[in-house]
Amino acid sequence: MCTGRVDLEFVIQAFLNGADGVFIGGCRLNECNYTTEGNYDALNMVLLCKRIMEHIGLNPERLRIEFMSSGEGNLFAEVVNGFSNKIGEIGPLGESEGIGHDELKSELERIVKLVPYIKVEKKDKLETHLRDPEEYDKLFSREEIDQLFSEVVSYYIDPDKCTACQICARKCPVQAIVGGKNLVHIIDQEKCIKCEECFKSCPSRFDAIRKIISEPVPPQILEEKRLIVR
Repeated sequence: MCTGRVDLEFVIQAFLNGADGVFIGGCRLNECNYTTEGNYDALNMVLLCKRIMEHIGLNPERLRIEFMSSGEGNLFAEVVNGFSNKIGEIGPLGESEGIGHDELKSELERIVKLVPYIKVEKKDKLETHLRDPEEYDKLFSREEIDQLFSEVVSYYIDPDKCTACQICARKCPVQAIVGGKNLVHIIDQEKCIKCEECFKSCPSRFDAIRKIISEPVPPQILEEKRLIVR
């Protein structure tokens, strides 16, 4: 499988499931067998994930990516053994970082839920092809990641503009939008993964969905007031 298909969620989910370290091995850069150069996508994902790990207090050395050919078995064994030894030195996940099990679980679950939002916000950088290893550490800054999580977006359907067309509800990949015929739609903020699909799909003539940054979401309209009289 191409390393380009290793999603950020896969890595975070591995840690959530108790893995002490995650290793990703891929083809050498500029030697892609499928011309997609997915290994560059994997590299950017790993660089982003390392910054996210730092943000929540995890040692970023728990995640490693290496590029090598299928004929370099000795190198593979050497790298994997070295990584395994390193993880042994670091210790169990969260324990050496001084993070309690429940706190770490909560943080990782929060990150998993925000993966679609993170990928939307960092889309341009995630598609960058870094040719110089010296650029790796500069792609995502600590300040940038801190800002990313301090300015998490929310989406809200303006009841005065909603026409109950149901387009946003059909586009939502997690069924977070509650609606129906002639009923003002509302977004279940607990289910919302902030993927922006509703915001993009709402017809411009209605402009019913608001993108809210670093502000509380207005209270939802009362059930008895959701009926739209045509």
